[in-house]
Amino acid sequence: MRQIPMTLLGAERLREELEHLKGVRRPKIIADIAEARAHGDLKENAEYHAAREQQGFCEGRIQEIEAKLSNAQVIDITKMPYTGRVIFGATVKVMNLETEEEVVYRIVGDDEADFKQNLISINSPMARGLIGKEADDVVVIKAPGGDIEFEILNVEYL
Repeated sequence: MRQIPMTLLGAERLREELEHLKGVRRPKIIADIAEARAHGDLKENAEYHAAREQQGFCEGRIQEIEAKLSNAQVIDITKMPYTGRVIFGATVKVMNLETEEEVVYRIVGDDEADFKQNLISINSPMARGLIGKEADDVVVIKAPGGDIEFEILNVEYL
């Protein structure tokens, strides 16, 4: 199976979620199932069926996280030698040349991406256009509404 790039912070968040699912959520679901069983007839017991469904979702998520962590290639950007180029994990400040709007993006793995927090996936068109470039370079990003030109103002390895 191929390695999945992930930042140190992203891996830590997945480990925390896994710990919560195993240590808090799973025991609560088991208790809910036991309580629902005590109510009698399981065929018509909606609480029992709902708890079993929640158990399925929880166990599926646990397996998904464990698989991701086992195939993760955790990259600590702060330990990388600074070259000035945009790489995975870099924080990039860009300016839209048409609107002169400045935005700061951080390039992260697919599971960590959150556009509202300016965390963009390594596989997004924006990140693919920025990778390998450095400050003062102008990049053209192909967007659904047409091509957009950005100037890279700053590259940091935070």
